[in-house]
Amino acid sequence: MQQDTHLIDDRLPTPLYHQVYLVLRNKILNDDYTRGSLLPGEQETSDMFGVSRITAKRALNELARDGMVVRERGRGTRVVYHSLAQPVEVNVEGVLENLLAMGLETEVKLLSFDYLPANRETAQLLDCNEGQSVQKAVRVRFLEDEPFSHLTTYVPSEVGDSYSREDLAEKPLLALLERSGIKISRAEQTITATLSDAEVSPALGLELGSPTLCIYRVVYDQNNRPVEYIKALYRPDRYQYRMMLTRVGNESDRSWSLTE
Repeated sequence: MQQDTHLIDDRLPTPLYHQVYLVLRNKILNDDYTRGSLLPGEQETSDMFGVSRITAKRALNELARDGMVVRERGRGTRVVYHSLAQPVEVNVEGVLENLLAMGLETEVKLLSFDYLPANRETAQLLDCNEGQSVQKAVRVRFLEDEPFSHLTTYVPSEVGDSYSREDLAEKPLLALLERSGIKISRAEQTITATLSDAEVSPALGLELGSPTLCIYRVVYDQNNRPVEYIKALYRPDRYQYRMMLTRVGNESDRSWSLTE
């Protein structure tokens, strides 16, 4: 039997059972083990990873605890997890239009809606004074009843006063801004990666410390005034960011350019 011992390392601080769990979980997420298929048994998993049977059993039990598999005596460990048929895909071209369309096609759960003093970072990004009142809202977006994004937004209080908590629970924020008469002209954003914390993990159905795609975005109106600052965290298995590139330049100096 081919072993996957190269995928785990007993020198790492992460327990071996958790390393095995992560490898098997990744195989399920990548459809190497599809819904309804059987995972290797405890002894087979033990042999595959070069670990004890107790370690293998604990890894399989962790998968069962997370609802990814069902363990039945005499029948084995069966995969019950299923991913969305197609991850949400957004083009970098036409960002604002894509975001509005996605907001209309998905469901949202509003977790919090408050007014609070802007901290230094938020004040700089919204071009207001530190301590000035801003509206903060936290939402989770769902597609096909599955969570895929955790959104924390800040807007100047005078902008936030134009809509209610109930409005934000029903309509995309961009649509509410436009309804209030604000004309969105552009946005600046940064895409990076981060680990899910104790607040985000349960909201997105992730294990604590799981990787997430992180997008910071500042939206501006026609007067170049920042009207929204958002921090969006996405499950990487349910959200994709796509860019169209064109090869440009001469033979001696060619590079990739974003297609407009």
